[in-house]
Amino acid sequence: MTSKVQHRLAYGLLSPTLVLMVLSGLVPFALVIYFSLHDTFAGEHYIWVGTIWYEQVLGSAEFHAALLRSLGFSILALAIQLPLGIYIALKLPSQGLLSKFYIIIFAIPLLMPVIVVGYIWKFLVLPKIGLLSEFVTLLGWNYDLNDPVVVWITLIVMDAWHWTSLVVLLCFAGLRTIPDAYYQAAAIDGAGRWAIFRHIQLPKLRLVLMIAGLLRFMDSFIIYTEAYVLARGGPGVSTNFLSLELMQTATIQFDLGEGGAMAVIYATIVVVVAWLFFSRIIPSQSMKSQEGT
Repeated sequence: MTSKVQHRLAYGLLSPTLVLMVLSGLVPFALVIYFSLHDTFAGEHYIWVGTIWYEQVLGSAEFHAALLRSLGFSILALAIQLPLGIYIALKLPSQGLLSKFYIIIFAIPLLMPVIVVGYIWKFLVLPKIGLLSEFVTLLGWNYDLNDPVVVWITLIVMDAWHWTSLVVLLCFAGLRTIPDAYYQAAAIDGAGRWAIFRHIQLPKLRLVLMIAGLLRFMDSFIIYTEAYVLARGGPGVSTNFLSLELMQTATIQFDLGEGGAMAVIYATIVVVVAWLFFSRIIPSQSMKSQEGT
């Protein structure tokens, strides 16, 4: 079989998936863009309004507050999960049955749907019957889901429990790729653990950490299910993240125009962050690796 035939066969096998992706992703998004440029309350025929909905969203104090909450949550999640994931990965045994056992254990949270994780933690923190809330109360702390600080701490801990494993597994895989020759040279030079981490392990993990950081930012920035299940965006609007603000606008108020504009802005932020990563960071990393060789 020639290479051209193989390529055609590969594209033929991929085409159903590509068509499905277009129909399930691009078509709905195009419809959202259409809604964001029209007045959907105008009756049977929508009226073109241009960028009015975008101006209204960008000038909304509620949108700015929700955006800051989402960014704040993402920053806290990254600040906790990246260092914790690196530390755990460094402590894991590099080989043997125990290493495989830990990999399986850390993979379990990643296999759980977010709705399941949300309800597990919801039951853990229920007043009077929740194991976690009762344990915290026994320690002398007042665990009250009507306190915004308590809800934020719970969401941060929940997200860390669910997704730190991703950082652990990525860093563990990155550490396994470091040749033993580096460690042998460090041992000859009398380097300690901190020196090995700073000059060998951390530079080699840089690209892995960038990928982990990007994945965790994108995922934490669009948090919805956990916050909705735990507190419905409350107490008040303390956990009313951008995703919940979008849901309320588009589905509860049924304002498809403003909701569509908010969705486009939301998606644009995520796409721009991803584009900056792939267009700036990865090429510079490739140039460094080429210079090293």
